[in-house]
This record gives sequence, C-alpha cells and structure tokens, in this order.
Amino acid sequence: INRSLHFQISDRRINMDEKKYCNARWAIGIVSVLTLLVAGFELFIAYTQYQSGMTIGDVATYVTNKRHIYILLLIIVNLSLLPRALLLYKENGISLKDEIYDKKTLGKDILYGIVAYIASEVIGDVYAWLINLIPGIGTTDMARQGKEMGISIITMEIIGLVFVSGIVKEIYFRGLAKRFCGPVFGEMAALLMFNVLFAILDWHNLGCSFIIGLIWIFAYRKTNHLITPMICHICSGLFYVIYSLIYFL
Repeated sequence: INRSLHFQISDRRINMDEKKYCNARWAIGIVSVLTLLVAGFELFIAYTQYQSGMTIGDVATYVTNKRHIYILLLIIVNLSLLPRALLLYKENGISLKDEIYDKKTLGKDILYGIVAYIASEVIGDVYAWLINLIPGIGTTDMARQGKEMGISIITMEIIGLVFVSGIVKEIYFRGLAKRFCGPVFGEMAALLMFNVLFAILDWHNLGCSFIIGLIWIFAYRKTNHLITPMICHICSGLFYVIYSLIYFL
C-alpha cells in the first residue's frame, strides 16, 4: 500500500512538473511570436530607408515610416495572441481579474504606477540623451523629420499605443513572465528574460525599453498587481500621443 501511495504521489508530482513546464513554453512562445513579428516588421521598414552615412539612431527613426500599417500590425498581433494567453490563465484556474487588481489596494496600486511612470520617464529621457551623444548611434540630420498625422493616425495611436499596448503587452511581458515562467526560472529571472524580449520588440529606442522595463518590474513586484505596470504603460503611450499632437501639428 505504501509503495502504491508513493507511486501515486510521484506520478502526481511528475504531472505537475509537466504542466508547469508546458505553461512556461506557452508563455515564452506567445511573447516570442509577438516580439519576432513586430520587431521583424520594424527592422524591415527601417532598413528599406537606409542610406549610406546613417547612424543606428537615424535608421531607428524610420521604424514608423508606414505608421498606419505599423500600428495596425501592433493591434492585430497583440489581440490575435490574447485568446491563447487568456486560455492559459483559465486552464490553470487563475483569475486574470485578481492578477490585475484588488479593490482593497486599487488606489495605492494606481498611485504606485503613476510614480513609477514619472520615474521611468525621467530616467528614460536621461538615457536617451546619453545615447544620442555616442558617435554612430546618436541621430544626425539624416534622421526622419516629422511624421504622419491626422484623425485616423491619432485614433489608431490611442487604441494601439495607449490601450492595446498598455493593457495587453503588460499581460504578456509581466503577467505571463511572473505567473507561468516564474515557477520554472525563478520570478526575477523570468521577469528579466521577458524584459529582454520587451526591449527587442522596441529595439528602435535603443535599449530604453529595457531600462524603463526594470522600473516597471520593480513597481509590479511591490504591488503584485498588473494594474501598476499597466498604468505606467498607458501613461507612456498617452504622453507620446499628446506630445505628437503638440509637436507635429
């Protein structure tokens, strides 16, 4: 009887381990597909505009040269992968709502997100300024000047950069990392690994996403609710849209 019980416990543990690794593979797969598709498109668009004498920073400014197509792709790819991510939570009996927020701490978590966003914006601006000083990386007169504007572009930016990126990407890059890869690699290691993918997806800001991602991770771990990095990301996207309206119109 003892031997039979031992085998049952061993089989249960093996099944749990298999489930844990399967979850991690799905989480990595979802985020990797998103990263490769979006970053690949960005590289293609940017380097079709390459001219001799351009720096990396100059090339990076052309990533959104086809702005309608770029934002549409961002929206489609993010939303296309969302059902699989939601199913991952459902299959494991995890409430995504509870992962995002708790009514008891909602105000504090939102405030933490706003503070973390402000900190990331300041540090990100300093990082961008320093990067721009490096020969061969900083932008020159060959960088793209201005950008497409209009009601349709602004509407798509609000949908794509504020809401879709602000909410869905945080489920992918922070939520999936912690919940499904944390048990395999360790929580911090998983979050850092996904933050590298986050930076690759946004390679055109030359590592800035990795830096601000670290701040958002710190805030997320402090509150343990996705609403915090979501607020950071939403504020970041909203600031970009408002800045574009003021600067380019």
